[in-house]
Amino acid sequence: MASITANLAPPLLVQGRKTLFRTLQKLPVSPIKERQNRVALIVKATGESSESSNSLTVFKSVQNVWDKSEDRLGLIGLGFAAVVALWASANLITTIDKLPLIPNALELIGILFSTWFIYRYLLFKPDREELFEIINKSLSNVLGQ
Repeated sequence: MASITANLAPPLLVQGRKTLFRTLQKLPVSPIKERQNRVALIVKATGESSESSNSLTVFKSVQNVWDKSEDRLGLIGLGFAAVVALWASANLITTIDKLPLIPNALELIGILFSTWFIYRYLLFKPDREELFEIINKSLSNVLGQ
């Protein structure tokens, strides 16, 4: 669900003497003088989004791997190892971040690498197509398709 909140001045909602929204007169007026000349609008949209369909396909992929697996204890151990590795890497990054000059050097390296990546893969259309091919090939290798 998406929502938009806007705080609009009345001249945007009034044309001459007639208002665009009939319920405008029923809205409560704020006691603060600065807010008396403003109208708040909240708009919500519902429906299927691509995010929910992607999460469903990921969930179905994980469910298929779990159902096809013969060694479920090994999968549980692998999941536990992944959580421990994530925790250890987060602590390592926190420790490195506390050292002097190293965070600035790593930030510079990140900026340089991002610039190279954008120039190499994202700037021109043939390079973007090559990147999509590499990503699709890697995904098919990981998912075993």
